[in-house]
Amino acid sequence: MDNLELIIAQYGYYAIYGLLTLGIVGLPVPDEMLMILIGYLSSTHVLNLCDSIVVAFLGTMTGMLFSFFLGNKVGKPLLLKYGKWIRLTPQRLEKVEKWFKKYGPWTIVFGYYIPGVRHLTCYMAGVIGIKFRHYVVIAAIGAFIWCCIFISVGYFGHRAVF
Repeated sequence: MDNLELIIAQYGYYAIYGLLTLGIVGLPVPDEMLMILIGYLSSTHVLNLCDSIVVAFLGTMTGMLFSFFLGNKVGKPLLLKYGKWIRLTPQRLEKVEKWFKKYGPWTIVFGYYIPGVRHLTCYMAGVIGIKFRHYVVIAAIGAFIWCCIFISVGYFGHRAVF
């Protein structure tokens, strides 16, 4: 947590944007902890709350769009060729596609709150070929709610603890 605070102290909003983009793509960035830290730093007036929410939302959406395009362009052939190594056979991929087509929008919105699932839903939305406009609307709603909740936990939560 101290490392995140140092990075944000040095690079500010650029660090928030970059870390969230990389975290959503799937690199090991503690997204939830980062968001709570952003809220805390906003409550101590190191960061501006509104600016933090906007930058966090933009970083999250950038990561989600990158993951979507990656899944859309190379995902299915890659999964069909190498999916067996992660136990994703063509039959399982077909089941995932059916399930995702039925519950996809809800999976994208609620997937934010489950680490690991958040990353996979973006790729799978691209692999399955959800319409881009539909994906952007659903992803934006989920991202905005997710950012507001976790930043609020950091913003208001430290007052309850300390």
